[in-house]
Amino acid sequence: MAHDILIVDDEEDIRALISGILEDEGYKTRQAKSSQQTLSEVAARRPTLVVLDIWMENSDHDGIETLKLIQREHPEVPVVMISGHGNIETALEASRNGAYDFIEKPFNTERLLLVVERAIEDARLRRENRELTMRAGGDVELVGKSTSINTLRQAIDRVARTGSRIMISGPAGSGKEVIARLIHRHSARSEGPFVVLNCANIAPDTMEESLFGAVASATREARTGVMELAHGGTLLLDEVGDMPLETQGKIVRVLQDQTFERVGGSVPVSVDVRVIATTSRNLEEKIAAQEFRQDLYYRLNVVPIDVPPLHHRRDDIPELTEYFLLRYAEATGMPKRHLSGEAMAALHAYEWPGNVRQLKNIIERLMIMAPGGSNDLISGKMLPSELFSDVPESLNFDKTSEIMALPLREARELFEREYLQTQVDRFGGNISKTASFIGMERSALHRKLKSLGINGDRLTD
Repeated sequence: MAHDILIVDDEEDIRALISGILEDEGYKTRQAKSSQQTLSEVAARRPTLVVLDIWMENSDHDGIETLKLIQREHPEVPVVMISGHGNIETALEASRNGAYDFIEKPFNTERLLLVVERAIEDARLRRENRELTMRAGGDVELVGKSTSINTLRQAIDRVARTGSRIMISGPAGSGKEVIARLIHRHSARSEGPFVVLNCANIAPDTMEESLFGAVASATREARTGVMELAHGGTLLLDEVGDMPLETQGKIVRVLQDQTFERVGGSVPVSVDVRVIATTSRNLEEKIAAQEFRQDLYYRLNVVPIDVPPLHHRRDDIPELTEYFLLRYAEATGMPKRHLSGEAMAALHAYEWPGNVRQLKNIIERLMIMAPGGSNDLISGKMLPSELFSDVPESLNFDKTSEIMALPLREARELFEREYLQTQVDRFGGNISKTASFIGMERSALHRKLKSLGINGDRLTD
């Protein structure tokens, strides 16, 4: 997407000259001849960059005062000052008040283009740094090779290049924000901002200010809303099902024409934003209960994507475990640990109500708390007790003393039952994968399990 540059100068030929130079390089430009017009243009649509003359006739404010006003309301917008009467003192004053750079007239075309390019890149890097700080520890990789994850990757590739709105559904902790970030990363908006608004964490009485921003008043500071911050990029409405009904109605109108007014303001603000929504709730049930607007649902749910819970993609647990072990070791400088076979089997058999986020937290806890050094395996006995609430006894109980007290035939039968039960649970009841791992024919394993009384509803082919 082309960057939008506002050119401010009281001389029409200077505005036209700068506009022509920038448009030849692929930028979009707007023009203003006074501080009043400048502030109106910035209020209507936040530009990528402002090129601002210091001396302006027939204007309420000079360039420095206009710079201060822009910085007060939109500190994230870079401003490049230009002047035909410049000196060191003027340049220093502009810099102290937030200007990115100062260019004297008559200016060199290549210097102008270089400063503009650097100012835009600097603003992008500062924005990315803010995003990284806000999501420190977040993940932006889709880990796994299961069928469901490969299907998700294909869906991301297809929808990322479009401008369609997307609804990502799935249980809490399943990785919905990761999917949204990957869609943004692979889209034409990847150079633009990715802004997240968690609808579940915003108080209803401040939701509209968070979305649309606010105009300064005697009782309220000026605020830039996420709709405006996401201009040219992607806005993620996380847990959109928790958005207040009144705000839902206003969002419908914004999605329709991409225009809104700040709280306490009357100037229409125009934005270009792709909206992605996530939810862990059944929105159709909320619609039936009149807790969610049907028209908003249809506008957001243009392309639906479902993220499976972790217990539906158990094949990915070993790879996810290795990924989190390595990632935590790299982040902290700690040596990477490894899990024993019994510990991995326990992870494989657990139901994971907290999904991938819970697995990540468990691995972090093990890296910190598990006894032993880097060469010692993390055994099943070191796993948190919560993992054994719904895992068969075969994964967490030492049978050695019981086996040693039995005759050979009974001991062998007990060992086979416990061993096969453990392996079946390790592979989530999948007979084909269990047979492949232990080196038996699938039909022979079926017969052996039946003879040992290992049946259960979780067995699949």
